[in-house]
Amino acid sequence: MNYRKVEICGINTGKLKVLSESEKIELLKKMKNGNEKEKKLAREKLINGNLKLVLSVIQKFNNRGENLDDLFQVGCIGLIKAIDNFDVTLDVRFSTYGVPMIIGEIRRHLRDNNSVRVSRSLRDIAYKAMQAKHTLMAKNNKEPTVDELAKNLQIPKDYLILALEAVVEPISLYEPVFSDGTDTIYVMDQIGSKNEDSNWLEEIALKESIKKLTEREKKIMQLRFFEGKTQMEVASEIGISQAQVSRLEKTALDKIKSQI
Repeated sequence: MNYRKVEICGINTGKLKVLSESEKIELLKKMKNGNEKEKKLAREKLINGNLKLVLSVIQKFNNRGENLDDLFQVGCIGLIKAIDNFDVTLDVRFSTYGVPMIIGEIRRHLRDNNSVRVSRSLRDIAYKAMQAKHTLMAKNNKEPTVDELAKNLQIPKDYLILALEAVVEPISLYEPVFSDGTDTIYVMDQIGSKNEDSNWLEEIALKESIKKLTEREKKIMQLRFFEGKTQMEVASEIGISQAQVSRLEKTALDKIKSQI
């Protein structure tokens, strides 16, 4: 389906405005520091200027037979939560924070309306864990571990894992999470690389090839494949977007492979 030409919830998606990152940050600052009128206007502009972000997310759910209008409305709730809770002091793009919030809201809607029911107590724990995760990420500028979440919620680690697994739907590692038109972020890009198979960089003679990389590419290779960090963690550490990390990582790997 071509989302550029459809109407969802009575909105012509082909005419939606898209805000630049600088415009988003400026409006977010007005929401925090402006008067009541400025805050309200900035919030409305942020919502309207990020509706295409919601569209990009709901496309990954269009093969489930769900009503797109319903998914769009639920996604907008996630967008609004992201806008209201985003911390402008963090060196993170709004879409990096907003996309998981939108996806989480849609998945929560699908779980709550699924014929396969998960016990209420497990769902409640899982939702509290998700909220605690966002709070800790905003506070510490990094994704919390399961141990940290369990300690924050004051529940046994094994029970927390059981609750989280109970509400997660299995998805492909190659399922796209977000695309800004040039770079696509996949599920596998969100996962650390600490398993033994990922250590193939250490098992073959790559020293000469790695020497030919730029300093930034070397840094990304070190963090991703030797320290097992996610692309989001790498992006936060070196001060660029996750999409840029993905692109530089792929470029560096192509350079290395061409030398083998």
